[in-house]
Amino acid sequence: MRRWLPLWIALGSFAAGGTLGFLVGEAARPETGPGPTASPIPIPSPTAKSSPTRTATSIPTDTPAPSPTSTSSATPTPAYTPTITLTPTITLTPTATPTYKPIAAIVLEQANCRYGPGAAYLYEYGLYPGVRVDIIGRNNLGDWAYVHPWTFFDRCWVRSDLLEIRGDLFEAPPYYSRLPFGELYQPPTNVRASRNGDQVTIAWDPVWMTEDDYRGYLIEAWLCQDGQLLFTPLRSDETQVVVTDEAGCSEASGARLYTAEKHGYTQWVLVRWPAHTLTATPTP
Repeated sequence: MRRWLPLWIALGSFAAGGTLGFLVGEAARPETGPGPTASPIPIPSPTAKSSPTRTATSIPTDTPAPSPTSTSSATPTPAYTPTITLTPTITLTPTATPTYKPIAAIVLEQANCRYGPGAAYLYEYGLYPGVRVDIIGRNNLGDWAYVHPWTFFDRCWVRSDLLEIRGDLFEAPPYYSRLPFGELYQPPTNVRASRNGDQVTIAWDPVWMTEDDYRGYLIEAWLCQDGQLLFTPLRSDETQVVVTDEAGCSEASGARLYTAEKHGYTQWVLVRWPAHTLTATPTP
């Protein structure tokens, strides 16, 4: 009996505590009268989150701006209208083809080939016996021939009596070749001429040249002799020469002067040619 006593005591305490708690709760409960009815707070239904739709954005394309359309009927006039000058087209003049066939010749003895038709011109190179040449020109008198040697590229002048010519030299046309030009020295200055009858004196001031370059002076003169105007080249180491120029030619006489050095010639200087003095014939 004593063993069960504590158990019964515990159960009794539990039951008493429960009854007491029920009575106290009932006393504290408020009265439920017809008071304001509480509106239920709506609870929003969860909305499914939609993934944002990606909208493709097109890349703008460069669109050419529309050309402005002029609505004005008046055409603007520029303040300055450039004038275009057309450059004329250079028309090449064809070189006249010679109507003669070059004349064949053979050098008979050693000869000096020169830059002009005369011993007054500078030496270019030598021609030796047996060398074949083509004659392509001559001077007026025919005592000098302008030749193209088979063994050389450059053309030159040689005395015609030193050639064995196979044909007529005068079938070749008269010719004048261009002289080599030298730039080291100046042309002669203070060039003058005076006449005493048929004698014409040409004079000029000296041009300084080194001893190695010095080749004197060249005079190319057209002189009237026996009624015929003759081309006469002269070389001089002096600064004065005297030439014979007669009256009676249909063409005017004249001359030009060069400084000569071993590389070539300067620009020529025209000699102011003195005219013949008319002598009145006494009336008997």
